[in-house]
Amino acid sequence: MRTSHAIRVDPANADALRAWDGSDGDFWAEEEHVFDHSLHHYRQAFLDAADVRPGDHVLDVGCGNGETTRDAAALAPHGRALGVDLSTRMLDQARRRAAEAGLTNADFLQADAQVHPFAPASFDLAISRTGTMFFGDAVAAFANIRRALRPGGRLALLVWQGIDRNEWIRELRTSLAAGRDLPDPPPGAPGPFCFADPTHGRSVLTAAGWDDVVFTGVEEPMWFGPSAEDAFGFLSRQGPARFLLRDLDPESRERALASLRASADAHVADEGVVYPSAVWIITARRP
Repeated sequence: MRTSHAIRVDPANADALRAWDGSDGDFWAEEEHVFDHSLHHYRQAFLDAADVRPGDHVLDVGCGNGETTRDAAALAPHGRALGVDLSTRMLDQARRRAAEAGLTNADFLQADAQVHPFAPASFDLAISRTGTMFFGDAVAAFANIRRALRPGGRLALLVWQGIDRNEWIRELRTSLAAGRDLPDPPPGAPGPFCFADPTHGRSVLTAAGWDDVVFTGVEEPMWFGPSAEDAFGFLSRQGPARFLLRDLDPESRERALASLRASADAHVADEGVVYPSAVWIITARRP
């Protein structure tokens, strides 16, 4: 972890800070192009759901390298967009990209959105693309985000549906299991599939004070590189892959990586290596 200054972090998010302000954040900053391109097919559907208006003040939670913050700033030329994240490396990248795009209404802040003291009722819209599934206390986090919005303020989230609907993560787990029986993540636990169950997701947002919660399913291909070699390199260095590989002996590790490479080979298409995927786009309103 390399925070240049102390930030207020809920103890439940301390591990997330260490990861995202460390090796995980470094990886996603280095692989910015692949990450943004991987979600490209979801970009317009997410922006349509967010419905950014010209004068909006937008809060982007878990903004990463800042693509969605830049999108919001461009769509709100008379407003502002603030991206918050735990990763100093990705925030530095986000600032550079906004400057390169000539966006003077995009700002970035290292903060834990679960506890950060945002000015009350200072935003019209909160958005997040795969950035809100890791809170230690999701109800507290979304209550804090709600307080930052004006009455009538809107929420738009993109989160993953279940593992059974996302072949990219299912194949990654199967390939790297190396014969082990890997348990599925506990329902609702912090992690990529925290909001996979709409019933759980609605209960979290309702408990946090949001109204008009709507889950809309969207399915699109995920792109992981122009070739099987590139996709294998990317997939094998992700945090989940490193976690699954770390306890394997050399022979099992070699076998697991060969299986993952075979999966990448099997998913080569005209545009590169693609896997089926599915997300929920969630919208809600602050009363």
